[in-house]
Amino acid sequence: MTLLTLSASIHGLKPECIKDDCNPTGSQTAVFFAALYIIALGTGGIKPCVSSFGADQFDETDEFERKKKSSFFNWFYLSINIGALIASSVLVWIQMNVGWSWGFGVPTVAMAIAVVFFFSGSNLYRLQKPGGSPLTRIFQVLVASMRKYSAKVPSDKSLLYETPDMESNIEGSRKLEHTEKFRFFDKAAVETETDNVKGMVDPWRLCTVTQVEELKSIVKILPVWASGIVFATVYSQMSTMFVLQGNTMDQHIGPHFEIPSASLSLFDTVSVIFWVPIYDQIIIPVVRKFTHRERGFTQLQRMGIGLVISIFAMVVAGALEVIRLDYVRRNNYYDRTTIPMSIFWQVPQYFLVGCAEVFTFIGQLEFFYDQAPDAMRSLCSALSLTTVALGNYLSTLLVTIVTDITTRDGKLGWIPDNLNRGHLDYFYWLLAILSLINFFVYLLIAKFYTYKKVTGKPR
Repeated sequence: MTLLTLSASIHGLKPECIKDDCNPTGSQTAVFFAALYIIALGTGGIKPCVSSFGADQFDETDEFERKKKSSFFNWFYLSINIGALIASSVLVWIQMNVGWSWGFGVPTVAMAIAVVFFFSGSNLYRLQKPGGSPLTRIFQVLVASMRKYSAKVPSDKSLLYETPDMESNIEGSRKLEHTEKFRFFDKAAVETETDNVKGMVDPWRLCTVTQVEELKSIVKILPVWASGIVFATVYSQMSTMFVLQGNTMDQHIGPHFEIPSASLSLFDTVSVIFWVPIYDQIIIPVVRKFTHRERGFTQLQRMGIGLVISIFAMVVAGALEVIRLDYVRRNNYYDRTTIPMSIFWQVPQYFLVGCAEVFTFIGQLEFFYDQAPDAMRSLCSALSLTTVALGNYLSTLLVTIVTDITTRDGKLGWIPDNLNRGHLDYFYWLLAILSLINFFVYLLIAKFYTYKKVTGKPR
């Protein structure tokens, strides 16, 4: 952030601009992109770990703290969206009206203050012992099971290799109970004469049941992870198709002020800020009375509700586009850049996406933390975040395919430059159908999913 601020402030690093035309040198461009990639690297370290680290502060053996941990994920996501609200309103105003140096400088100072606050609590934190590289342990199980391809797994699972004491041999991890799924990987825990090298167990030949179950846990959550990609595709429409749709509508607030169509994503943020306390303080206590579950809904139920709401978001967006196109046809507004139809008709679709976030994205955070092996929580949190990236790629792929197919034989296609002559509503219906199919697949995944069971205590 400091480097980014300097690139917009210092004469040698700041490009020369005449009005809106800037001509940066190669070195100025390099510094700017270096700053962006360093921010991306830092974000990669923060995002997967901060939610897991926060949840680690709650003692799972204490009933009161265990209940509060579920609420933590809700309030954590709320705090992110409060920051996003400030960034997309106050900071954008500073960048547009004061300058980029101040626009980058303010969040740089805010980040510095956050770092000071973070380290000031060092003596208060509960620190989980690092268990080494989870990827190494995963590859060890894969290699060991392949080496013992012809080995027979005993019917008595107590004969599989495991440490004799109550603690796992993986730092910071509790033992995991053996499960019957993916039995091929159990071969890695079958003891043979060649497993010992100089009196020591070779981890590339023999793995504990807990280590094998770690890999099984990752494999089990992959279908749930994959179902989140389509949801992320719907979520990505806020920065793509929703913006294009809004560009064709009346953006005026009063006679003198126009709101950029991209700024309407504020209503998604406001929706999250609205729904989180409603969910945590009202919905959960009511549902708890009927389900008698500590969290009200199971994590899979919560995510499923979010998937359903996302379908409605696409239906509402599609319905608005049908109404907009009908208005264009009735008034012959085909060649107008904007039509006299308020952009605020888009608010419901943004609000629904925000509501879906509260159920699905927060549910994902909690699910991947809770179902991950103790020593793989940050890895699984990182895995859940990749759905957003893959959702954006899938959205791009869909647009490319749709454009290629619908523009054949000289046709304008669904998404032409002039949306008044296109059919963006068809694209929304496509996403709604894909989301519906994804939901039914998700129901099958959820039906056969078994939650993890742990024994013993961490080292």
